[in-house]
Amino acid sequence: MKDAPIAELQGALERFHWSRQSEQREKWNRSLPFADGIVDRWERAHFLGFGEGSSIYDSSIVMGDVKIGANTWIGPFTVLDGSGGLEIGDYCSVSAGVQIYSHDSVDWALTGGVAPYATSPVRIGSNCYLGPMTIVGKGVRIGDHCLVGANSLVNKNLPDHSVAYGSTCRIVGKVLIEDGRARIVYAADR
Repeated sequence: MKDAPIAELQGALERFHWSRQSEQREKWNRSLPFADGIVDRWERAHFLGFGEGSSIYDSSIVMGDVKIGANTWIGPFTVLDGSGGLEIGDYCSVSAGVQIYSHDSVDWALTGGVAPYATSPVRIGSNCYLGPMTIVGKGVRIGDHCLVGANSLVNKNLPDHSVAYGSTCRIVGKVLIEDGRARIVYAADR
């Protein structure tokens, strides 16, 4: 008998979940995990102090001092580590699974906890695209209008208008903005 209220709550949550799933499927043709389906991404971004029009999925981890500009999309299953300071500009797309770190525990681990964690701020400019599963290491600066390809490891700075990808990341071209449109020019195209 004690479990009856729990079963009722579980049933209500399941009905709510499937109702939201139906709405999302009909409106956007997608299905999200439970929390991402019920948490408003824009309200969470507002709660975290992000800029106007920005959004972040509930499945994203946010820790430390993280500042996000306006109209930036933070995709699902991302890690935003601001323990050393993290700033992301306006109009950025941070794709699913991206991990951005402003600290590491290498020295701490290797010295058996004697050395402190190493921290260094990360800054990502405005108008940037970080492809899915990209990892950005501590201390990295990514300029404005940069495109970073999927599965990249960014462990060095990227100047404005860079097109870069790889593990480790290397610059392979430039982003040109002409008449309000972006054009990607690869090094071989020059």
